[in-house]
Amino acid sequence: MDFLKAGELAEVVLLRPEGSSLELNSSSVMDPEVLEDDRTSKRQTWYGAAILKDPSDPYYALLKEFSDVVSDDPPSVLPPDRGVRHEIDLAPGTKYCITRQWPLPKEQVDVIDAFFAAKHPAGIVRESKSPHSSPTFCVRKPNGKWRMVHAFNKLNAATIPASTPISRKDVLQNNMAGCTVFSALDMVDGYYQLLMRESDIPLTAVSIPSGMLWEWLVMPQRLSNAPATFNRLVTQLFRTMRQFVQTYFDDIFVHSRASEGKTAVEAHLGHLLEVLLCMRENRLNANINKCIFGAEEIHFLGCFLGKDGVRADPEKVCAIAQWPVPVSQKDLRKWLGLANYRRRKCLARWPETARR
Repeated sequence: MDFLKAGELAEVVLLRPEGSSLELNSSSVMDPEVLEDDRTSKRQTWYGAAILKDPSDPYYALLKEFSDVVSDDPPSVLPPDRGVRHEIDLAPGTKYCITRQWPLPKEQVDVIDAFFAAKHPAGIVRESKSPHSSPTFCVRKPNGKWRMVHAFNKLNAATIPASTPISRKDVLQNNMAGCTVFSALDMVDGYYQLLMRESDIPLTAVSIPSGMLWEWLVMPQRLSNAPATFNRLVTQLFRTMRQFVQTYFDDIFVHSRASEGKTAVEAHLGHLLEVLLCMRENRLNANINKCIFGAEEIHFLGCFLGKDGVRADPEKVCAIAQWPVPVSQKDLRKWLGLANYRRRKCLARWPETARR
């Protein structure tokens, strides 16, 4: 590899014997047809909204019973105190975190005004007299709609980082290994389902172009420690269900297999019942349009996880395959960085393949 250190790379080409193909991890690790579109099209992913249109579906009765927990229009109300609140601890010597609001196009101003007009009656936000202030703006979503964003840059820079541990993706995958039925629940406005510590509410003050100053009673998005706080909440709530529930921020994954005389579906229905009862008791809501129930395979943190194990997302693999041939040391490092991110779960005998 001396030529890399010297920066003398002219061209790198990955070769393999004629007629051979890249071998992918098989059985419990990888599906050998990861690049084939027809394998992808056969994945059974059942969205909650589709299940409610089919009374014969085994999950229909459960979703009807818990329509207050899993729905497309959850109530906009102040959440209960579940023992975990978001706290903002500022570094010693911090005084005020202020950033002036800048002008925005009328379309964004209307979106922002409508948002706060809807949240104010529910008690999620209130008018503020705080000495702190962070600006508000909008960014486009992939579907063309606007997403409101607060620029908490100065506040985040002055915030002491949280040390809450975050679950490792590979550990979560190992915990779900060997299961044959999966569900994935996506929280609705997950951060808004968690209260702020009362003394920290003034720190969340945000300005809007129309001249109002609002502050949040629930945890707003874009706060630096918000992911850690939400992760701590769901970990605490579902701790007793770790054998069949994995949590990753605002995503809840339920996994089951046949056991104790029950089929995998029967076991999965029992596990889902426990999860939904816990969510109802703690007034957590999930978006039925984004939730998947009883699937043989689910999209899991950048890959696909199913009864046959873990396999790469075809779109991610195509991005590697279509990467331009490196012609410099810098280009090669970029390609290796992209490929190495996927190597553990995507390609068998990666070192041998890379050396060819």
